[in-house]
Amino acid sequence: METNVGQQGRIISGAAGGLLTLLGARKRGPLGLLMAAAGGYLVYRAATGNDPVMQAAGGGAVASKPIFVEHSVVIDRPAQQVYDYWRKLENLPHVMSHLESVTVLDDRRSRWVAKAPLGSHVEWEAEIVNDKPGERIGWHSLPGATVDNAGSVQFEALASGGSAGANSGGGQAMGNPTGGSTRVHVALSYRPPAGPLGAAVAKMFGAEPSQQIAEDLQKFKQSFENGTLKN
Repeated sequence: METNVGQQGRIISGAAGGLLTLLGARKRGPLGLLMAAAGGYLVYRAATGNDPVMQAAGGGAVASKPIFVEHSVVIDRPAQQVYDYWRKLENLPHVMSHLESVTVLDDRRSRWVAKAPLGSHVEWEAEIVNDKPGERIGWHSLPGATVDNAGSVQFEALASGGSAGANSGGGQAMGNPTGGSTRVHVALSYRPPAGPLGAAVAKMFGAEPSQQIAEDLQKFKQSFENGTLKN
């Protein structure tokens, strides 16, 4: 039997599959049967290291479309100040709740560790590919990453005094008389580590970035404006 699932994928599949099987057994009707079937599939995938869907596709990974996440927030601080905080990549776990740690390896490369369903985690190396101080940071994961992903953060300087308008989370910048405000726009693209089924399981347990990024940016805005977060 061909092994076509990596160790990290087997760990995540086993944990998620066991819980889905248990939950499915406790439910009645079609939903319970569907959960149990999905759980059994994941348990098989974890135990054997073989994914029949991948094998049917020719032994490679399931070709799934990337998932895109975008959100913006206006922060009552100058663009350079906000950029400086993000550019220190070790600070990012204080911004994005799904991250456990980011370790800088050199000027461009870093190692990321992120939370996964049921207390597991995934990790990968990333490289900065676009860095314009005070304006933009862009990165992508390096080949072989458990989570194939890319992202960018843009820091748009807004005029002092205010009227940047409401951010996408419903708040409104009041304006910073010492240096203006900043619209922070985050765009992420990623492929779930276990394909489309893995995305569904992650979403069920609240571990999908699209559910987190809006809340994370609002919390970052509040903490950065009140001085809780510092470079």
